[in-house]
Amino acid sequence: MMRDPDTRPAPDIGGSTSPRRLRVLHLILMLGETNGQYNEHCLPMIGERDLTICTYFVPQLTPPTEIALYPGDGTVRGFFRALDRALDAGPYDIIHAHAPGTGLFLLLGVLARRDRARLRRSLVYTVQDSFYDYKPRDKLMMVAPLAGFRRVVFCSRSAYDSLPRLLKRVTGRRWRVVQNAADLDRVDRAISSVPARADVDRFAVLSVGRIEPVKDPVGVVEAFAGALGDDRNCRLVFIGAGQLEDRVAGRIRELGLDERVSMKGLIPRDDVFVACAQADVFISTSHGEGLPVAVVEAMAAGCPVVLSDIAPHREVVDGADFVPLVPPGDVDGFARELRRFRSMPEDERREIGRRAREHVEARFTLPIMHAGIAAVYRETMGTSTGRSGR
Repeated sequence: MMRDPDTRPAPDIGGSTSPRRLRVLHLILMLGETNGQYNEHCLPMIGERDLTICTYFVPQLTPPTEIALYPGDGTVRGFFRALDRALDAGPYDIIHAHAPGTGLFLLLGVLARRDRARLRRSLVYTVQDSFYDYKPRDKLMMVAPLAGFRRVVFCSRSAYDSLPRLLKRVTGRRWRVVQNAADLDRVDRAISSVPARADVDRFAVLSVGRIEPVKDPVGVVEAFAGALGDDRNCRLVFIGAGQLEDRVAGRIRELGLDERVSMKGLIPRDDVFVACAQADVFISTSHGEGLPVAVVEAMAAGCPVVLSDIAPHREVVDGADFVPLVPPGDVDGFARELRRFRSMPEDERREIGRRAREHVEARFTLPIMHAGIAAVYRETMGTSTGRSGR
């Protein structure tokens, strides 16, 4: 049974004198340790918003008791059952979907309800990647939320720019840009006890992300081999999982790097931050991103980065002349940058890491992101007006 309508004044979501907390329902495909929507939109907002999560897949973790959970079972029918239960537990000020599939299914579920008009006024959809990175099925499913949601948020200007002209017309003036961010407080807590390095001659290269073709993980292995293959004090660490794991492992064996390249798979998020703090350089050879949270978090942990020269990476760097950009697929170029960082005195690398942290502090923090999302929520609720592309 649906909760009785809340007749109290609408919340002040700017965070000053809220009569009540904003009620937000987040639709998330997979609730797990590394899920960005859970880690950035939900956990940090406990105590500030009344939060509910509805998932498509069976959750991999149990959220804190402050967050209500309506789990799906990995099927379309199971998701609609969970969604109906979540909607019946409303009303919500905002219903926020974060993936093409959940966006489409949410719209279909809302249209099937008697309170569809009220529910549609609360719909927000976030595009978490550049359009060219999505699979054809996801591109097709994305059309519905782009056309039917009250506000559409892009995680970077690059992600919006990647939309085909027709879909920009479909989206109209309802789009906003709110860049992804790093949780600096959580990063700091995780790395606060990282010990000083005992082996000053050791050199660690880190790659964090999906082991998928768009990320070009084989290119990382080959760049490492070309730059540091003969240096027994150098190590390469992969964190992540994906369809190219076997291929990457095979290339590691072919190059005789078994003892110096490790594949950690998916690990707890705090352990990722520790790995960033302990690395000498972070490398991304990716051909496509939305706005790469892994890169921003590595910089937040004080790790220098070497990045492919793509629009989302340029958006992150934006004036940080200490970050080298290498054309995608240029293995020799990445190898040159790894050799350059290897030849640097440790103090110089540490100074670059300090500047990387300052860059993130100025532009990519959760308070900045949350302020942007709060502005979108205000517009969605009709409590303010705004211009597209902010």
